[in-house]
Amino acid sequence: MAKIDLARRAEIGRDRRAKTRAQLMQAARALYSERAVESVTIDDLVNEAGVAKGTFYVHFDHLTDLQAAIAGELAQTFDDLLQPFRLRLADPIERVAAGCAAFIREALRDPAWGCLVARGAWALPTVAVAARTKMTEDLRQAAAKGRLGAITPELAFDVVTGIVLQTMRAAGERRLSPSDAPAAVEAILRALGVVSDEAHAIVERVLDLPSSTTAARALR
Repeated sequence: MAKIDLARRAEIGRDRRAKTRAQLMQAARALYSERAVESVTIDDLVNEAGVAKGTFYVHFDHLTDLQAAIAGELAQTFDDLLQPFRLRLADPIERVAAGCAAFIREALRDPAWGCLVARGAWALPTVAVAARTKMTEDLRQAAAKGRLGAITPELAFDVVTGIVLQTMRAAGERRLSPSDAPAAVEAILRALGVVSDEAHAIVERVLDLPSSTTAARALR
């Protein structure tokens, strides 16, 4: 009788579980990019993933657990996009502009991701938290230096995120071209109270920045 390799069997089991979890996560990303998050059911997810319904409960106790996993992925992506600019740029307004440009460029590069973020930012509360802390800090620094107009940092955050998310949705729906990205970022700076000439110059500078993130691969 052949000897059973228990270690190999366990490895195969782990690989299968990882594969089915990845299928469920991919199905969630696809559905959440197309529909309101709250409208997606477990049946929808397992049908999209091509797995049995019981498989869902091997990996997640509740639908909210899967949503939290998706939110965690998005939060990590946000950090990956924003952190290089925060380390490189001293001017808080330039950091805001570079971050906005990175998000819009990534949505242009990956439209499904753009739609996922645009929908998930409202439906998955922890998604917005990832960007809020760092961007609000930049906006407070900008206000302290007199770089904002008559707008508070808190309202400025809402203005920035509102424009960025709408622009990302347009990119996700392929209604935005790469050539529109600089104008979108410039409009954000103008909304914050940055004068036109300065806003244009800042956008020119941040769009020329090299980066190791995915955002830098695209789109001028």
